[in-house]
Amino acid sequence: MLIENPILPGFHPDPSLMRVDDGFYVASSTFEWFPGVQVHHSRDLVNWRLLPHPLTRRSQLDLAGNAPSKGVWAPCLSYCEGIFYLVYTNVRSMQSGFFDGHNYLVTASDITGPWSEPAALNSSGFDPSLFHDDDGRKWLLNMLWDHRPGRPKFGGIVLQEYSADRRRLVGEARVIFKGTELGATEGPHLYKHDGMYYLMVAEGGTGYGHAVTVARSRELTGPYEPDPDGPMLTSRNNPDLPLQKAGHASLTDTPGGEWYLAHLTGRPIMPQRRCPLGRETAIQKVKWDEKGWLRLENGGREPRLQVQAPQLPLHPFPPLPARDDFDKPELPTHFSTLRVPVDENWLSLTERPGYLRLRGRESLSSAFHQSLVARRVQAFRFRATTCMDFAPLNARQTAGLVCLYDTENWFYLNVTHDEKIGVCLVILRCNNGACDAPLQAPEPLTTGRSVRLRAGVDRCTLRFSFSPDGKNWDIIGPPFDFSTLSDEACRTGVFTGAFVGLCAQDLLGDRLHADFDFFEYDDNNGLPR
Repeated sequence: MLIENPILPGFHPDPSLMRVDDGFYVASSTFEWFPGVQVHHSRDLVNWRLLPHPLTRRSQLDLAGNAPSKGVWAPCLSYCEGIFYLVYTNVRSMQSGFFDGHNYLVTASDITGPWSEPAALNSSGFDPSLFHDDDGRKWLLNMLWDHRPGRPKFGGIVLQEYSADRRRLVGEARVIFKGTELGATEGPHLYKHDGMYYLMVAEGGTGYGHAVTVARSRELTGPYEPDPDGPMLTSRNNPDLPLQKAGHASLTDTPGGEWYLAHLTGRPIMPQRRCPLGRETAIQKVKWDEKGWLRLENGGREPRLQVQAPQLPLHPFPPLPARDDFDKPELPTHFSTLRVPVDENWLSLTERPGYLRLRGRESLSSAFHQSLVARRVQAFRFRATTCMDFAPLNARQTAGLVCLYDTENWFYLNVTHDEKIGVCLVILRCNNGACDAPLQAPEPLTTGRSVRLRAGVDRCTLRFSFSPDGKNWDIIGPPFDFSTLSDEACRTGVFTGAFVGLCAQDLLGDRLHADFDFFEYDDNNGLPR
């Protein structure tokens, strides 16, 4: 049996992989999207399911006002003596060379929660990781940010003891590793194997120069000797590899003693060399060589699309339904909102049973109070469809279907009101903050307040269409370049990926609502026919 990479397609970066008994778990970054931190579960490393998010309350994670690609960076999941530990960074700003971000820890006795209120750790850098030594002591690692002009911003990996009783860091913080010539040393994870401490870090930046470096020491505090063969995993030297950006890795074993490495990756669309699906999670089988260094099972240092699965029984999970009919009182787990948690003040699944009601709030450019629900795009070819009831009375009232990367980059098929023709369909496009309306004229809607909207994508091409009845569909607007919704094309957000979802705005402040009957996301279809 083979594992097909990526194991978590779409925006799932910075994987933290761990095992508890016969269960495997991966935590990944969510940045400005709420709830915070995605956690996936597997019993075979082949099949994965999304669990409830750990950070569901604003008291655990306040993202309001965070710029694109700030927020939750590189969470680390660990387990010790019946308790799950999760450490994470909330990055607020990195303007003018300064770093305003804070590291926190939450705990739970069950992976599905409830998770505790956060304990504040430090604010010295990002990518925190908690190591549980076999003597019972716990240690926090993170990269150290140096804001001083003329100095390298990446100041090395810092280590400090954590007191579980006091829920705070204690003792001296010391830099234990400065990195290699690749630079940008971050994403630390510490392991103990055969009496040696192994420090795994990401280097070379999180783009196409990304790499995984391993260093080791007989003492916890170092000195750490880097692997003399250089990075043990990277795509940096082969632009033809289907899995690029390989880096930011974490390690676990199986009950049978096999070893696997989860790592960040990206799959670029060529020739644009853009990754609209964002940074994804892949896995590689690894081994320890005769000198005690970590190596890919099949040799070399380049990631593979297919990897030998462990000797474990297959454990598939029921697939997610393509269609959500909004007939339950809570949103499905795979939906996210921007920066703020779901609140009955702006989102309801009960006011009109069988519908998702969104009350219009701020614009798609807002970093505060948007009424938006979306899911990750997880395939190069997909189709998203909804049916919406909406009766705008003003051009400042809009609602519809959106494909977006961040507050500066999106394509929006929406219903609004025009002073001359009444209720109509409009397309708005925003490219790095420059917005325009590609239609020559609004499309009148004369069949009542209900309309079906669809976005179809085939790799780089996005087309919108609409229908009054779900049977007869009309394409609206020109083809759009979907690949612009990517790290490589966006000027502000550089760490997330494309989403597709539903939203409503009311710039009058009257909070006019839009009702959505269903949302369907189908990876087996693409452009509208």
